[in-house]
Amino acid sequence: RLDAEIIVGGRLGPCEAVVMRMHGRLALHAESVVMPLLAPDVPVVTWWHGPPPDKLAFDPLGVVAERRVTDITQCADPGAALLLRAEDYAPGDTDLAWTRLTGWRTLLAGALDTGNPEVVEVTVTGSAYEPTTALMRGWLTERLGIPTTISIAGTLSKVDMLLADGVRINLRDQGDGTAILSRTGVRDRVLPLVKRRLGEELAEELRRLDPDQPYCSALESATGIQGLNERPPTRSHIWQDPAWANT
Repeated sequence: RLDAEIIVGGRLGPCEAVVMRMHGRLALHAESVVMPLLAPDVPVVTWWHGPPPDKLAFDPLGVVAERRVTDITQCADPGAALLLRAEDYAPGDTDLAWTRLTGWRTLLAGALDTGNPEVVEVTVTGSAYEPTTALMRGWLTERLGIPTTISIAGTLSKVDMLLADGVRINLRDQGDGTAILSRTGVRDRVLPLVKRRLGEELAEELRRLDPDQPYCSALESATGIQGLNERPPTRSHIWQDPAWANT
């Protein structure tokens, strides 16, 4: 069964949208329903609102899309899911666990945007099994060229950097939409670090339709799986019938 509605404006903003809910085995052929509605030569983005398949090629809508957005924090084991995303990676993939680091990355880049400081030590405070923490460690390791240590805590909450001249830079999430940036010899600064809504995170990903190279590099560093950017950007559909699991 197929239930569908057309939405103009409203909760989705200034746009027109067709919302379709597929039931039963029709959902196994979602591309047959969706493809006739797509305008020619318009980029296609597929977002999984829930745990993504282990291989995105299991979903035909993941095969037809130029950009594929997952959210591995929805998975039962996000740490293992991060490794799966690296094993299955193709240029054009990205994950909202990475998108949620945009504020952190912006503030840290700004903190180092004074001369050409040499960072000699980096510690990230967070859970070693949290994808956002792992990707932060991967990004810092790749960008700075030095190993990054994780200090175990509940969630990503702090990044501490030691420079070659003895200056220490510390960015701490206050949990109230702000962060404290501390630097040796300088007064602490309160900076915005707002947790964005899902729609805002998706809007960021929709603003760029080319492969997310920084995400690719961070994913390589976080998982130790190299050569991700050298893979082909397209996939071939792998047919998988859920009914087979019961036979």
